[in-house]
Amino acid sequence: MNKKIAIIEDEANIYELIKFNLEKNGYDVFGTQDGTEAGILIEEKKPDLVILDLMLPNKDGLTILRELRETKDFKETPVIILTARETEFDKVLGLEIGADDYLTKPFSIKELIARIKAVLRRISSDEADESIIKFDDLEVHQDAFKVYKKGELLSLTLKEYELLALLIKNKGKVLNRNFLLDTIWGYDYIGETRTVDVHIRHLRQKIEEDDTNPIYIETVRGVGYRFRD
Repeated sequence: MNKKIAIIEDEANIYELIKFNLEKNGYDVFGTQDGTEAGILIEEKKPDLVILDLMLPNKDGLTILRELRETKDFKETPVIILTARETEFDKVLGLEIGADDYLTKPFSIKELIARIKAVLRRISSDEADESIIKFDDLEVHQDAFKVYKKGELLSLTLKEYELLALLIKNKGKVLNRNFLLDTIWGYDYIGETRTVDVHIRHLRQKIEEDDTNPIYIETVRGVGYRFRD
């Protein structure tokens, strides 16, 4: 069955360009150019991935993203943000709310498709690893992309989950930011190591008893991060 992708984008030419190219690549594509219709459309169609513009009429993309992350059925649905904004604040805010990735306009359609494929490949049930990684009071269920702490299910985004699983599997080793970017995002993300830092901070808030004094994920200044052995 073809993967379903929702495009929430108000610029008609960009919407049509993305839709045309995704359909050429075998995806089932639908969407809207109005922010107020986005939630209804997503609820009805249940996409495997959402491409979300930030600047939308009637309801902005960040509001839509917040609503998705607060909804049980869509809190883990991958979201790639499209934005004409260039400030670090907008990029970081989107990641903090729960976006899996972002592209700044103008962007390459080939790059967008590559990122979509990378995300969908990682969440494909056909490629899921059924093993369970255990460390202290944490359990990472790779088949279900779920993490438990003291038996309680944690609400992690896809990127947070993948970072945690990678760090645990390499516990005791220092993983530099560029390696994490290349491994988790699946492409070179030159100059954007802030992306890793944001996700690590959120991971700590969710898995640590005190994220200001982390026990699990250690910062190695000037290099990257290590999951303590």
